[in-house]
Amino acid sequence: MHVAVAGNIGSGKTTLTELLSKHFGWESNFEDVDTNPYLESFYEDMQRWSFNLQVYFLNSRFRQIIAIRESGKSVIQDRTIYEDAQIFAPNLHAMNLMTSRDFNNYKSLFNLMSSFIQPPDLLIYLRASVPTLVRQIQLRGREYEESIRLDYLKSLNARYEEWIATYNQGKLLIIDVDHIDFANRPEDLGTIIDKINAELHGLF
Repeated sequence: MHVAVAGNIGSGKTTLTELLSKHFGWESNFEDVDTNPYLESFYEDMQRWSFNLQVYFLNSRFRQIIAIRESGKSVIQDRTIYEDAQIFAPNLHAMNLMTSRDFNNYKSLFNLMSSFIQPPDLLIYLRASVPTLVRQIQLRGREYEESIRLDYLKSLNARYEEWIATYNQGKLLIIDVDHIDFANRPEDLGTIIDKINAELHGLF
């Protein structure tokens, strides 16, 4: 069983991944944030480090997916490889923060990698407005995230909605983060767990 949590920066992916891992007894795979050698540099100079960061994430998530499938365990993953290719890299290219040469190189690499992997059995998308994202980013207080631009978050949100509207690679569950507080309200988390159980029953 491979479940993945998708969503914009600050949408609550890591928190929900931790809570669901504990509830269901799934092994958790998290995004490589603390040891990522490019992330801080990227927020300081997006144009200079965009390609390096995206290739690092692509490599990291590809290795995660291979390990998940080989383990034979039930795993929940914080962010997917598809988000890098469908949302983050194209957004950087559209904002002139990644050159066409680098973007085409990136796409070629992703297309090769994606031919070797399978999508998650269930994708959980955390939908959040920009004010909610900003509030949650401020709450966690990562210094390098203080410089994230509002137009950057807004354009990412638009691309997430476009991607989700056409997602057909497996089961999909959409959670509206603006109107739920799964981190602090057990009843809200319970509602999500009930919805996940309903989706997963269809797999058997």
